Amino acid sequence: MQGLSTPTPVLTDETETLSENVFRRIQAAIVKGEIAPGSKISEPELARTYGISRGPLREAIHRLEGQRLLVRVPHVGARVVSLDHAELIELYEIRESLEGMACRLAAERMSQADIDELRRVLDTHERDAAFQAGLGYYQQEGDYDFHYRIIQGSGNQTLVKMLCGELYQLVRMYRIQFSATPNRPRQAFAEHHRILDAIADRDGELAELLMRRHIGASKRNIERHYMDAHNNSPRGEK
Repeated sequence: MQGLSTPTPVLTDETETLSENVFRRIQAAIVKGEIAPGSKISEPELARTYGISRGPLREAIHRLEGQRLLVRVPHVGARVVSLDHAELIELYEIRESLEGMACRLAAERMSQADIDELRRVLDTHERDAAFQAGLGYYQQEGDYDFHYRIIQGSGNQTLVKMLCGELYQLVRMYRIQFSATPNRPRQAFAEHHRILDAIADRDGELAELLMRRHIGASKRNIERHYMDAHNNSPRGEK
């Protein structure tokens, strides 16, 4: 990992395209758990895997650090983020508060066309094969993400920057990891519909309450998973 201290070269348009491509591929691998939390990042290995030179790879690594998916460890280098129990709970407390606020604002500000489109997004989620099989909730990002749409619909650019920017992929990483809990996908889908109904009724107070309850349920689900995993770990791995 000593090579990471080398200054990043000036990037050409072609290099930026390569960097963007490898950034998206590594980002997806981390978020989906294909590169495990806590894994050490090896530049030479990634360069071979993705067929890319070190310059654009370093640029991609730098951007992933900005998204909090990678963390810099002294004398070790970059590792995939692995939040401890307290950090996970703090992340969900932030979501509960800020996404609740975003939901209230969305009920006041979203256009009818955007609300109709959000309902079509939920229809897409329901038709997803993995969801129908009970294997997990629909996990496409951006405009196909129910939470993302609501945050965008809040019209508050500070909330958008925080929740759809610097925290978005970190939140997605843990949503995906814990979405396959038995019965939770169906419960989450029903909760999404109730939230959408409150937004459509322009009931901001109820929309905020339902979103906070929804994220609170996810937080409790994560707490159970975390405690079960650590209680079942061999002594010394907790």
